[in-house]
Amino acid sequence: MSTALRIAAYLRKYPNFAIGTITAALLSTLLGLVYPRLTGYLIDDVIAKGQGDRLPWLVGVLVLVFLGRDGLNALRILLNNLFEQKVILDLRRDLYAAFQRLSVSWYDHRSSGDLLTRVSEDVMNMERMLIDGIEQGLIALLQIVGVGIILFRIDPHLAAWALAPIPFLAAGALYYTLTAHPRYRIQRRASSALNSLLMDHLQGMRQIKTYNWLKEGSRRFERVAQDVRTASLGIMKAWAVYSPTMAWFAAAGTCLVLWLGGRAVLEGRMAVGELVAFLLYVGMFYEPVGRLHSLNQLIQAGRAAGERVFAILDAEPEPGHIPSSPLLNLPPRQGSAREVVFQNIHFSYRTGREVLHGINLKIPAGNCLALVGPTGAGKTTLASLVARFHDPTQGEVLLDGISIRQIPLEKLRREVGVITQEPFLFQATVRENLELGKPGATDSQIEMALRAACALDFVRALPDGWNSKVGERGVRLSAGERQRLSIARALLKDPPVLVLDEATSSVDTATEKMIQEALDHLLAGRTSIVIAHRLSTVRKASAIAVVEAGRIIELGKHDELVHQGGLYARLWSIQSEHAEIHTIEELFTAR
Repeated sequence: MSTALRIAAYLRKYPNFAIGTITAALLSTLLGLVYPRLTGYLIDDVIAKGQGDRLPWLVGVLVLVFLGRDGLNALRILLNNLFEQKVILDLRRDLYAAFQRLSVSWYDHRSSGDLLTRVSEDVMNMERMLIDGIEQGLIALLQIVGVGIILFRIDPHLAAWALAPIPFLAAGALYYTLTAHPRYRIQRRASSALNSLLMDHLQGMRQIKTYNWLKEGSRRFERVAQDVRTASLGIMKAWAVYSPTMAWFAAAGTCLVLWLGGRAVLEGRMAVGELVAFLLYVGMFYEPVGRLHSLNQLIQAGRAAGERVFAILDAEPEPGHIPSSPLLNLPPRQGSAREVVFQNIHFSYRTGREVLHGINLKIPAGNCLALVGPTGAGKTTLASLVARFHDPTQGEVLLDGISIRQIPLEKLRREVGVITQEPFLFQATVRENLELGKPGATDSQIEMALRAACALDFVRALPDGWNSKVGERGVRLSAGERQRLSIARALLKDPPVLVLDEATSSVDTATEKMIQEALDHLLAGRTSIVIAHRLSTVRKASAIAVVEAGRIIELGKHDELVHQGGLYARLWSIQSEHAEIHTIEELFTAR
């Protein structure tokens, strides 16, 4: 289906607004057609014949005609704007729903600024094509047909000359339509790139200032802004030639009428008022022709924007939104945890390189599995499979014996909590961020979660307590405070399975102790997968899996692994001998 037809499908939900808008526009146009006829009558039958007594009431009729025309235009504008906003809301709602359906890996290849451009600017351009294009285009065509009929009724010979430029106008419009689309596509991409860079630089302004990157940042912005300027000028240059050329052809038609009509008046074959009326109708004929040329520009912009919007709406959804097998309900929990099993897991990203090779792990309900390994070993990838942020290329992840592919995605995500290395907080209050874990949580529930997460004291010290704004991405809080709020949020969610991805890696030792105490409350009685940042944090784990190059090379408890004398034992020995080495990554480097 073409982009234009897909956009037009959004009109079907609001037929009354469409009918009302077009009806008001039609009636307004019809009333506008009265003016030239009355003007010609006034000149030939009233003024020329000296019938002054008829002048006031005919002028009064004209005033009423204009009042009706402009009143209907006001109604049309109101209905049109209501129509526009409803369609814009529908488009943005569909886009946001599509964003929620898409996988985490899809976002890894997109910039936030580009997506923001599609939701704001591209939707607006689509809407203008959708509403203004259809309404104005239909009215313009009807006005052209209606006025054309009137012109031929007045004087067929003169009307034929008045329409002489039409073939040239049609050829120009066709050429512009066939050549404009690539220009608008380039302009939309350039605008998107500008917004992407701007968002990136605004979010990283502290780093730009810290590294004295101001000049280089300005140069990059200048380069991208120049691309937008070049693309926009390409459109404007083409329009600067196209629009005046089309206007000249229309003016040439008027000049032909004035020349031939003037001769007819001089020869007595046509009255002055009739010529004036004819000229007014010629103006009314070419005015919508010019409007169609402007709408052509609007349509080309809308087509380019529509392609970008529908590219998101048509993107493949996250696995689980369209299940490949019948969905099953999870059995009731035994206690507050569930068993997790990795069965012959292989995984490859889009590059095709396999990063997990035949992983087999079983985590009994209520147990904690710690993953230890260097950066790039596959720890985070393996843990992300539990929440179905990715699906294994081969093998299955089981939750209480059921493949997670068969569990409704919404239910699965309620069963799994994830705390990342860099906790994300929304630009909202502390309470609103916590309610992400439990919508409608009571004050007592929030207080209990904050206390268990060792966060109650610092939250109470904020200007408005848990009603204080945390700033964009939680910028008004320290790294440790953000992490403790993310733990409180997970406590409110109360999931039976938890994934902790280096949750203490970005904080100092004193803060780590507080976070570790909060984690002890969080992990109690739950099944957990902990990606460790320091060996000291994994000694209490039920089992430790040493991951290297996408494979499990050692598995067991801390004491067992130390006794075996393998890689883990060597890492532990290095840790014991070198107190200055703190992280597992440093241990792997030093081994």
